[in-house]
Amino acid sequence: MKLTEPGESRVNGYLFVLERSLKTFLPGDVVRDAVREIESHVRERIATADGAPNERAALEQILAELGPPLRVAQAYSAERTIDEAVTTGRFIPTVRAVGQLAERTATGFFAALGLFIGYATSFAFFALAALKPIFPDNVGIQYLHGVPVGLGAHFPVSSNTDLRGGYWIIPIALFFGMAIFVATHRGARKYLGWWRGRRLS
Repeated sequence: MKLTEPGESRVNGYLFVLERSLKTFLPGDVVRDAVREIESHVRERIATADGAPNERAALEQILAELGPPLRVAQAYSAERTIDEAVTTGRFIPTVRAVGQLAERTATGFFAALGLFIGYATSFAFFALAALKPIFPDNVGIQYLHGVPVGLGAHFPVSSNTDLRGGYWIIPIALFFGMAIFVATHRGARKYLGWWRGRRLS
């Protein structure tokens, strides 16, 4: 199919809206590459399509199969973020990729929930390690009837609270915080790797 002037205008209009949508998710230099890639795909589809007897209907079908520009932008952004997270393993792209999948899929929602719980728990341990030197009498292991029931910070410490532990709590809190953080992050990367593998297959 060889586009007429109205057909060319329709394609350019679609790409213009797509570019504006992509700019809300991706940096400018990435947007230009993304638009060129998607435009190349669209024009390949057009070149192999049969425009007879109605070019407009054939073109609209191609664009409809591709999807609305905003949805295409969201999907493209999510794919790039997932690829970056799996490849680099960086914290921010990993969180962003899981968050984007949480908006679109049920498995993504539960993965994001697990990610939040894991990171929140690890940061809680880091906070305890930071608070212990500042408030040594408020951070420790709480005992109930002589049995340890938990590590935490208490503000204020009530008279019936049995709180024990010296500065040795700091390395313990750091160890558990780091272990939970690493386990959570690795779990998130494995999930994203599984998702990317399923998409590619």
